[in-house]
Amino acid sequence: MRKIMFAISLALAMIQPALVHGQTKAWPDQPIHLIVPSGAGGITDSLARILIQKLSPILGQSIIVDNRPGASGVIGSSYVARAKPNGYTLLMAFPSHVVNPSTVKNLPYDTAKDFAPITKVGSVAEILLTNRNSPINSVADLIKEAKEHPGKLNYGSVGVGSLGDLCMLLFQSQAKIKMTHVAYKGEPEILSALIRGDIQAAFVSPIAAMAMVKAGKIKALAISDKQGSAILPKVPPVAKAGLAGFDVTGWNAIFAPAGTPKPIVDKLNAAINKALADPDLVKKFLSQGVNPIGCPPETLQLAVEHDIASIGSALKAAGVQPK
Repeated sequence: MRKIMFAISLALAMIQPALVHGQTKAWPDQPIHLIVPSGAGGITDSLARILIQKLSPILGQSIIVDNRPGASGVIGSSYVARAKPNGYTLLMAFPSHVVNPSTVKNLPYDTAKDFAPITKVGSVAEILLTNRNSPINSVADLIKEAKEHPGKLNYGSVGVGSLGDLCMLLFQSQAKIKMTHVAYKGEPEILSALIRGDIQAAFVSPIAAMAMVKAGKIKALAISDKQGSAILPKVPPVAKAGLAGFDVTGWNAIFAPAGTPKPIVDKLNAAINKALADPDLVKKFLSQGVNPIGCPPETLQLAVEHDIASIGSALKAAGVQPK
């Protein structure tokens, strides 16, 4: 019996340090996977890779960018929604995240409930463009022309529900005008259509349009947010150029699976916001036409809920149905 009791005591003595270690083991103690629900080389992928260069040293752990593109971000987002809520699988969402509830039938997750918000990462506005030879030289001119010729002016975007399309839908709603939508595969095709005169207007990302605007190949009328653009400082906000109150931006943000422990959420939030304040990161983000922004998790959650509702209303008013 003494031998048995000694053996049990010895086993417990050996197990106890392991249990204590397991209880006190700090997060993160293994690599973190940041899921980017779009392809390599795109703006969201680029921002993610800039971010992890600063974030990894702060957390003291490697961060792996994992591209899972497809279905306007649904494939990558679904993967994160189903992942273990342990802080090792994160999502770098882009603007379609809050559009998909209104455009995708039978979305395999609840956008507002199946993700734990961490923080916004950056916001991007769109530049309102027209043909360089067009008689339209201002927001007021575009509104006047559209009112005189309802439905005759064409605008381009990369698809229904895209940020450029949403900007123009809200622009039309606020200005009480009607234009005709033409969808293109990408922003280069939209710019070519503007140059040819196939379309009369489009909201396009600053980074895509900047070179052609500076070369005088297309005209920039205004920018969609009220702050203006750091890389095109002479382009006024729409709100100051003829449509008061207009303010539309898209954002990238970090989410974890719902149920992720609050201490991990708080640590991620603090670390990412610290990385976003790094001067080198700020410079690189601005060069992409993106304003680095951070926020508390609660603020991001409110933005998600607000944008799902407002975008849903705009798309419904435009007759867009989920597919």
